[in-house]
Amino acid sequence: MGEVENRTCTECGSIPVLSDEFTAEPQASAEAPPVAQMESVEGTKRAARKRKKSHLIVKLLVAWFGLIGLIVLAGRSKNREVVTNVSRSSNPETAYRLDETEIDFVNKVMPLANVNLSGFIAATAPEQRNQFVRDPIATAKKMAAFYSLNPVPRIDPATLKNSGSAVLDLPKGKALETTWTSTDGYEVDAVFTEDSNEWRLDWDHFVRFSDYPWPLFLAGSGPVVGEFRLLARERLAEERKAAEDISLVFYAPRFGNPGETGPQSPEFLVKRDSEDGRLLDAAFALEKAGKRPFGVKLENEDPADFIRVRVRVRRSESEDGRKYELEKVIACHWYSDDSPGVSTAVQPADK
Repeated sequence: MGEVENRTCTECGSIPVLSDEFTAEPQASAEAPPVAQMESVEGTKRAARKRKKSHLIVKLLVAWFGLIGLIVLAGRSKNREVVTNVSRSSNPETAYRLDETEIDFVNKVMPLANVNLSGFIAATAPEQRNQFVRDPIATAKKMAAFYSLNPVPRIDPATLKNSGSAVLDLPKGKALETTWTSTDGYEVDAVFTEDSNEWRLDWDHFVRFSDYPWPLFLAGSGPVVGEFRLLARERLAEERKAAEDISLVFYAPRFGNPGETGPQSPEFLVKRDSEDGRLLDAAFALEKAGKRPFGVKLENEDPADFIRVRVRVRRSESEDGRKYELEKVIACHWYSDDSPGVSTAVQPADK
């Protein structure tokens, strides 16, 4: 006890104070590795980070190519559905399926038909449209007259989606019948026939060609005789089924809206036992049975109880007013084919 200088060790007699000569050597921390070891650990960490980064890139690439593969497969599956499911019916039991021969035909023709339809719709001048249609020389004159009297609906080809395809057996050979919908609300059907080794659009069928607009013809304008593509409905079919005349009303179709009709005509009376009467009876019977001319298997989008006809009609003026006469039923369809499309042969009674 006492001041520092008075304190001495009881054994050696020295003052217990550290001198300048004595300094403790710092001991290396057990947690601090040598510099070489630290560099080795840091290098290992960097390598691990590089490996993780490389693995991440590989995983991203695998995921990306996998996604691309799924998109391609989905697209192929969708295209396959287009050519195999030809009916827009919501009931899968009644949807018609193409057989293998029909699938091969559709797969061959559909790409060519798609190019021609897109080119036709995108064209802005008659001479441009003309290169995509069948029988272009004969069609050119009709096309010029038609578009001078009828508005041209503007459809963006990019908005069109194929909703059905079927093989059509026409008397002159096979054709491809297709249906399309657009995001603009249009529904159209288009037929393609082989012409000069190309599959071109049946323009007359596509635009529902008539010599003159039906509403203007009914109003007394234009030629007194004309050929028209119209929708026909039988009036009082059940009530008049025993009558000797068929009572008809003709309607103008509406392009892009198959479920709607345009202006209607006054009543037409056609003798049942005449050639025209037998054709009309056969066409209405076919419609009631849920069938269509030439056995086309696409679902019918026209209004119920209506049939498609190509007819020649005469208009006359008299003191009693304006009158209309059905001169001839050319066909019970709108294709560019003069075959009637229905059979008037008497079917044998079921036993």
